[in-house]
Amino acid sequence: MIEAILKTITEFDTIIIHRHVRPDPDAYGSQCGLAEILIASFPTKHVFVVGEDEPSLLFLKEMDKIPDEIYADALVIVCDTANQGRISDTRYKQGKKLIKIDHHPNDDPYGDYVWVDTNASSCSEMIYELYLQGKNQGLSFSKEAARFLFAGIVGDTGRFLFPNTNPKTFAYAGALIEYGFHFPQVYENLYKIKENVARLSGYVYQNYKVTEDGVGWMVITNDILKEFNVTPSEASQLVSNLGNIENMKTWVFFVEEKEQIRVRLRSKGPVINGVAKKYNGGGHPLASGATIYSWEKVDQVIADLREASNQDLKK
Repeated sequence: MIEAILKTITEFDTIIIHRHVRPDPDAYGSQCGLAEILIASFPTKHVFVVGEDEPSLLFLKEMDKIPDEIYADALVIVCDTANQGRISDTRYKQGKKLIKIDHHPNDDPYGDYVWVDTNASSCSEMIYELYLQGKNQGLSFSKEAARFLFAGIVGDTGRFLFPNTNPKTFAYAGALIEYGFHFPQVYENLYKIKENVARLSGYVYQNYKVTEDGVGWMVITNDILKEFNVTPSEASQLVSNLGNIENMKTWVFFVEEKEQIRVRLRSKGPVINGVAKKYNGGGHPLASGATIYSWEKVDQVIADLREASNQDLKK
């Protein structure tokens, strides 16, 4: 499949790279890292990265703004996005060919070419692997590509603390650092938080709930967001905080947005992506996302999370 993708890339003069909505560092890292590889390798090609900008990740790159007509004869590549419903910018359908590169379970195998590796720590790790396989066929690399891919790997492995980290992950991260970008600055930008977000973090620790069997949850309403002057995206990033609490096995954040409630699920062992699929979402076995449209669904999500957690322990 990698060979087929590399061959297809050489056939197009215009390549447009998408990723998922509400992007995280791996979405940005894999998308922009791939773009930099292609720019370095094929200087005459027109390569664009599209989707909504995420303010906390603008230190990496600002997205391109392109008109519809550019898609007419373009190759479209979607990175780090399991389901079509989560692709940022629906114009991805307007290209001549479509490639999916992802490391989530392949529940929606869209595209003319599909490369999915659920054993990869991140989509950014896969993009570096694409380069390694293609470097003898003319692919080039750059310091900027290394910066993007390193940020993506760090983000999706939680600074190499999550169980998806493997020996290959460390080897690739070490190889990327050798390109000479200032990696402490990447860490600083990825993990610095504003004072108001830090205060919300304190509020989360004081107000989260947890069952006797180690299933936790936190509800963040629009009123709370306004009180702390925090965006839904900033609030959602605090989901990892509950993972530091002793005896917490699985947990969920409910964050109110304009017309929906964002659901972020995490686990230290029990598989929870089945719960996410039940509520318009999906993701990794231990880290998933979903969406509900009524606060009345909160208790149901928690009940399903408890059931998934306890069933897993019985196996």
